[in-house]
Amino acid sequence: METFEVKRGLPKKLASEGGLAGLASKHFDSVDGQGDAFSGSHGIMTNITGEYNSLGKLVVDVSQERPDFDDPDAMSVAMDSRRRWSAFLDEATGYTSKQRGDKAKEFAKKAAKAKSAISQAQNFMKLSTNLSEDVRAQADEFITTIQGLLEAGDNTKAASTAKKLGAILEP
Repeated sequence: METFEVKRGLPKKLASEGGLAGLASKHFDSVDGQGDAFSGSHGIMTNITGEYNSLGKLVVDVSQERPDFDDPDAMSVAMDSRRRWSAFLDEATGYTSKQRGDKAKEFAKKAAKAKSAISQAQNFMKLSTNLSEDVRAQADEFITTIQGLLEAGDNTKAASTAKKLGAILEP
């Protein structure tokens, strides 16, 4: 299962055109579903499912057959499947493959920053002798919130909450 960032407002725009299922039917065979969820297949991709999640991200899962590399017809089908998959992702996310890769790196970086902020805050609170109990309680609350956001996959909010955590612990 993969998750992709989606350009802001794109799911609403696609909803007026049949949603994600309508878009998938332009690229794949045997598409079932409506609105923002579908399942289908095409070529070597025996099962494709996709939906926009509550965070507005595209979540897709694909099962593929391994093509016969010695058969030119099988390779042609595999290349067509790959081309259709890339075109679908471009339209469903609003980003090119390079932009999707950059967004994925940015997403991972936000998670790393949030985790680092938690670690720094915990170490600072261990070493600090003059922090009030109110500030410690507030920091612990931020840490719990950040951990919940990371578990939910909302790295953007986790990173912004981590900044707030750092701000309350600054002297």
